Amino acid sequence: MWTLTLRGGARVAVVAAEWCDAFGVVTRGRVQLELRDGEPGPVVGRDAGFWLRGTGIHALRNPGRRTARVRIVTPRARTVTCWSTHPVRQLPNDGGTT
Repeated sequence: MWTLTLRGGARVAVVAAEWCDAFGVVTRGRVQLELRDGEPGPVVGRDAGFWLRGTGIHALRNPGRRTARVRIVTPRARTVTCWSTHPVRQLPNDGGTT
């Protein structure tokens, strides 16, 4: 488990190979889920949980001014390799994560 911190307006790419079995829970602020086609997805707030596997989420973005935090839970042992049937496009990271 680890924490992703997004400053206001920051965006981080969701790389399928690294996030395939991840489950996110917003612990502070709000986070917008950016979809596969680049379109803005839903904005989820504190205590909202979401799966990253098979959802078409390609980035997480903080739509607000205040820092948002997302707790990312992944399996302890990464014995399963994740495969995607969709082409993966890496979005630029604006350096807003810590």
